Amino acid sequence: MKKYFLIFVAFAFVVNSCKQKQEGEFTNRVQLVSPQEMKQFIDMNQVQLIDVRTPQEYESGHLTHSENLDFYDENFEAELDKLDKNVPVCIYCKSGGRSAKAAEILKKKGFKAVYKLDGGIMRWEKDSLPVDKSE
Repeated sequence: MKKYFLIFVAFAFVVNSCKQKQEGEFTNRVQLVSPQEMKQFIDMNQVQLIDVRTPQEYESGHLTHSENLDFYDENFEAELDKLDKNVPVCIYCKSGGRSAKAAEILKKKGFKAVYKLDGGIMRWEKDSLPVDKSE
């Protein structure tokens, strides 16, 4: 439990040291983060990184170490239930629509820290950050 507390404190420090950005209906609920902030989270290697695009989109390029949970899959919410609610979740999609809906579901399910990539993988790539391509 101490480990998770330290992870949460580290995330809070990173997020609060950056410009605070929040998105409309998610104010005080889901933290919107830039690609650079998301990269910091990934580099810390203490997050659950979730790509909510379709498997075909995922195979075309995804963030390293991300897990693909298709938002449109009938088992999507059941798959979310398998995640640890106490470990921060970073979530993204193509441009931000599906991840916004998925982030709201995560918060309703009681996840403690949910971060959404601003602009999705499109902005990530526009900022020339690396993506993995499935073989």
